[in-house]
Amino acid sequence: MGKGYSARIASNPYIVGTFACIGGGLFGLDISSMSAVLNNPAYANTFNNPTANAQGAIVASMPAGSLVGALSVTYLGDKLGRKKTIILAGLFWVIGSILQCASVNRGMLVVGRVISGYSVGISSTVVPVYQSEIAAPAIRGRLVSFQQWSITWGILLQYFVQFGCSYMNGAASFRIPWGLQMIPAIVLSLGMLLFPESPRWLVDHNREEEALEILADLHGGGNQQDELVVLEFEEIKQQVYFERTEGAKAWSDLLKPGVARRVVLGSSLQMWSQLTGMNVMMYYVVYVFEGAGLTGRRANLIADSVQYVLNVAFTVPAIIYIDRWGRRPMIMYGCLIMGFWLYLVGGLQARFGQWGTLNGASAWVVINNPAATRAIIVCSYCFVSSFAITMGPASWTYPAEIFPMRVRAKAVSLSTATNWLFNFALAWAAPPMLTYIQWKTYFVFGTFNFAACIHFFFCFPETAQRSLEEIEDVFAQGHEYSAWAVSRSVGKKDLAEVLAQQKIDDKESLEKGDA
Repeated sequence: MGKGYSARIASNPYIVGTFACIGGGLFGLDISSMSAVLNNPAYANTFNNPTANAQGAIVASMPAGSLVGALSVTYLGDKLGRKKTIILAGLFWVIGSILQCASVNRGMLVVGRVISGYSVGISSTVVPVYQSEIAAPAIRGRLVSFQQWSITWGILLQYFVQFGCSYMNGAASFRIPWGLQMIPAIVLSLGMLLFPESPRWLVDHNREEEALEILADLHGGGNQQDELVVLEFEEIKQQVYFERTEGAKAWSDLLKPGVARRVVLGSSLQMWSQLTGMNVMMYYVVYVFEGAGLTGRRANLIADSVQYVLNVAFTVPAIIYIDRWGRRPMIMYGCLIMGFWLYLVGGLQARFGQWGTLNGASAWVVINNPAATRAIIVCSYCFVSSFAITMGPASWTYPAEIFPMRVRAKAVSLSTATNWLFNFALAWAAPPMLTYIQWKTYFVFGTFNFAACIHFFFCFPETAQRSLEEIEDVFAQGHEYSAWAVSRSVGKKDLAEVLAQQKIDDKESLEKGDA
């Protein structure tokens, strides 16, 4: 541990690449910590029976904090480093969890959720950056995909804790789960002390010896002469040198030619990931199934849990094959399929639903039609499974790998902030939408999916199985509106080519010095 990390841990790329994903799991914990209490009488009584708009505001307070947290990574990620920023995120989560667990009114609950959201915003931004900067190109997509899988596990585990506590009476049925969710954050903050800093961040801060040592431990079994280690180290130095000649790292860099396009791609992908309607289906699955005609709190909780299990299970194939399938096919076909399922849900609701009473309020609901109820629930399951195997993992992987080092922290934080901005808007808007436009809500999100597919087809080039430095060549090809024209062989280099380029750069540097 004289190195400031465990070399033994660093030698296993999957341990290094996945442990930080606990930060992603915090987001999952939050989703089910709210979705499981929506029909809990103790929760309703404690917080004065929140209306649809009030409940939307309570849920939306978390992504509001996440928006601020994501933007703060523009400073924290570059100033403190990736490792310390992840540790800090865990500490904020513990504070937020304590406030939520002890909350006695809506104001205190909202403050706790905002602080927890700040933590999630930090971790959801910096963890994919950290993963992408320490992972070998061949498995980078797989490792970053674990971010999405950890979210699904957070949703599932917290939901079953909530389900178990639902058999308890009184406020303990929701306070205990809200208190227990601080445990993963404590594990994250303490565990990260054993992990290395990003070698790319170290090179960018003139700590090349440390960076080479970490790269050797990560990818060369401690051998600093390993071909992959030398290749990566030289590519990183070249890229950092090139970016320094481009100018200072500032917000204006995001508007420079070549970078602005990638900022639009990263931000729009995160926007579309929210407009698919996935988080609406996860936050408010209780409302969705009640509208489908599923009655009884226990029956609803069981049906919800099946959806969360499917979310975890169908993320596994995406993790295994994302680097083989590629990013483009996953996001394009995923949106097509998700749009189809949402249109089916909306159509079934429109055809078999009617005005009725739900929880004492007027609502559009399927009544006494078990076949239609089952069909809507199955279509919902298929929608969630489709997201889990396609858009879910890819939406985190792609923005983390497309930006130059000099703007990576700022650009990824802006992309993730876009995610949280739309998450905030939809979390607040969904309950009123389900109340006032009912089944049309599903057509709205289905249409968003089809629009996203068109955007992906024309504008998003493939980035799978390339180093972060090789991805620069992908975008140098152009093809802003014909992304399919970029060959998957573009940017691939061997060690000889990299070393030859290094000699050219060194010569140019000497000539500039002589001048």
